[in-house]
Amino acid sequence: MAVVSLENVTKVYHGSHEAAAKDVSFRVEDGDFMVLLGPSGCGKSTILRMIAGLESITSGILRIDDQVINHVPAKDRDIAMVFQSYALYPHMKVWDNLAFGLKRRGFKKEEIHRRVVQVAEILGLTPYLNRKPYALSGGQRQRVALGRAIVRDPKVFLFDEPLSNLDAALRVSTRNELVSLHQRLGATVIYVTHDQVEAMTMGTRICIINEGRVVQIGPPMDVYRRPANTFVAGFLGSPPMNLLKARLERNPGNKLLLKLGKQAVLFPVEWLPNAEEVPQEIVFGIRPEDIFLPASLPSYAIPAEVEMEVMAVETLGAETVLIMKIDDLDQKFTARVGRDAKAHRGERIKIILDLSSALLFDPETTQVIIKR
Repeated sequence: MAVVSLENVTKVYHGSHEAAAKDVSFRVEDGDFMVLLGPSGCGKSTILRMIAGLESITSGILRIDDQVINHVPAKDRDIAMVFQSYALYPHMKVWDNLAFGLKRRGFKKEEIHRRVVQVAEILGLTPYLNRKPYALSGGQRQRVALGRAIVRDPKVFLFDEPLSNLDAALRVSTRNELVSLHQRLGATVIYVTHDQVEAMTMGTRICIINEGRVVQIGPPMDVYRRPANTFVAGFLGSPPMNLLKARLERNPGNKLLLKLGKQAVLFPVEWLPNAEEVPQEIVFGIRPEDIFLPASLPSYAIPAEVEMEVMAVETLGAETVLIMKIDDLDQKFTARVGRDAKAHRGERIKIILDLSSALLFDPETTQVIIKR
């Protein structure tokens, strides 16, 4: 396998004034499963295609194993790419689809047979080797596309939203197959998706991209719990993090008050080593699962009680989602509470914020102020 590194890689398409990818820098270690995550049109597929050699690089350096490959043709990069569409040869049987690339590269017949048999066994395709693509289900076709990449034993695997054409149940099972495959092969993988569930469950690290720029890189739970800015906080998570306009004020006892509309709670001063430099107007962030009803408050929480009006109740079976509103604050507030929670639309209830999980953001720069 291989190490892939990008240093200030930029892509500007002919006739465009805006860069599709801007000063992109990250490093994918040997055996890493890096997920490029972002909204549609953010540039993640462009980055993947530059790594594959399907798009030229306007500026910057792309390396594989310390070798600069900016101008190396795609066929010589020893990279296998799986696309959103299966791109199978419809007139060929599964065996021939798997073997085609090896035949083109001049592998001996015995080696082709060994590799195809091995990959078919890994992916559960052995019973289907004599079928043509039209006789396969969507999940089986996707596995053939994966197998065609794996059979080459490349340095790097690139995946461009390979599960987006599958139905929900099949996406889950194929996702698990991919994770198991990665663990068995020890492969270096770069995987593009706009689906945060895929990113959270599959990646060893996530690279969040917005408007062509890398915003944050880290292990999935680190990025989820400690977002670098309001974009990451609002993009990652379903429902997303609550981001509310708020004020920080000092009271006569030199304690810090966090004001949310008409509600005010004490905020630990020690969490802000440079509290005097923190702007009064801030954005308060807290995830829906860090909000509790009084009866279900966990012992580890640092509680702050506020009163809200229930705007809607979504009963989802395993949990209940409450959509609420704070007086004098024209923003909705979402909480994920237990499935047995009793609340009704129009009711005023008291909820508990776990301040140990809260974050503060600068409204001007959107960057996080408080990190713990």
